[in-house]
Amino acid sequence: MIEVLIHQLHSIGGPILVALLLVSVVATATAIYKLLQLRQLGAGRHRVARGVLQRWTAGDAAGAYQQASADQAALSRVVSEAMNGVWRWPNDKERAREVASGTALSLLDAMNKHVRILETAVQAAPMLGLLGTVLGMIAAFNEMSTGGGAVDPTELAGGIWVALSSTALGLAVAIPFYIFTSWIEGRIERERAAMDTAILTVVYGPGHDLANQSRAGGETAAPQPIPLRR
Repeated sequence: MIEVLIHQLHSIGGPILVALLLVSVVATATAIYKLLQLRQLGAGRHRVARGVLQRWTAGDAAGAYQQASADQAALSRVVSEAMNGVWRWPNDKERAREVASGTALSLLDAMNKHVRILETAVQAAPMLGLLGTVLGMIAAFNEMSTGGGAVDPTELAGGIWVALSSTALGLAVAIPFYIFTSWIEGRIERERAAMDTAILTVVYGPGHDLANQSRAGGETAAPQPIPLRR
């Protein structure tokens, strides 16, 4: 089925249409992968993390940490690492922030994985379409020059139609993936901003002092520091 489709496209518009088909297939597969990946990482799921930060700020350090550790969303994982850093280095806020920021960067790098493929498809599709149009127009005018002016207008119009269809197809491929890529990048940027805000809230907010006062006072509510999660 695919071989037949490729053969038909090649016969209609040459290798340019086949290349556009391959670009669209790769971009579609990448888009599906990104949607599944962001869902798995919990991008955009901030409800639990917001509740955790409220409990942390109110002084319920143990409850906030347990709630954050139970949630696998990316923001909650960053928050739990920030809390862990506060207990590991109670007098070194900068180090606690760096540890949490490292976890955030690792998660953001995973979210950005393969986005470059989508950006490449967005840039390449219209350029391939334009190339197909230029090659088609060259072929059409070459027919006119070799025919000595006695060219069938129907054949000439058909050649021009095929040439212009390359540009149309290139734009049809590029525009949806441009919108999708912009949405993905915006979502990742919102995740980055949420992580930065959460780290600052945990490390430099009032919950930091309350958590360490609780621990210094020997209250069992404050959990002991645990090894950082990889």
